[in-house]
Amino acid sequence: MTHNLNTGEERKDSMELEINGRTVETDPEGYLANLADWDEDVAKFLATQDKLTLEENHWKIIRYMRDYFNEYGTAPNLRILQKGLKEEFGDEWGDKKFLFDLFPYGPAKQAGRYAGTPKPTGCV
Repeated sequence: MTHNLNTGEERKDSMELEINGRTVETDPEGYLANLADWDEDVAKFLATQDKLTLEENHWKIIRYMRDYFNEYGTAPNLRILQKGLKEEFGDEWGDKKFLFDLFPYGPAKQAGRYAGTPKPTGCV
């Protein structure tokens, strides 16, 4: 797995990642340019870039993000994510500290990147 910057003149605003022999394009913040490029290897690769190992609780949130996006056509922001996780998995999952312990760069943003969804509305 290597990380290559796209050096094409016309697309300085995107990046190309080499993941298991295929090229995956992202925007400068690491969100997939083509949502159909997502698979679990992409999620693992993006997490590795953040020095994070995805474990069961990470995957629960990633799957929740994907399911939410597939149902509503948008990625949940932190407040909606907390509410939905709490309803699905219990009170602990609605706790901000619990979520930030899993995704230190922002649960909705970071989990959304790994889940292959667009950046959540309202996230800076």
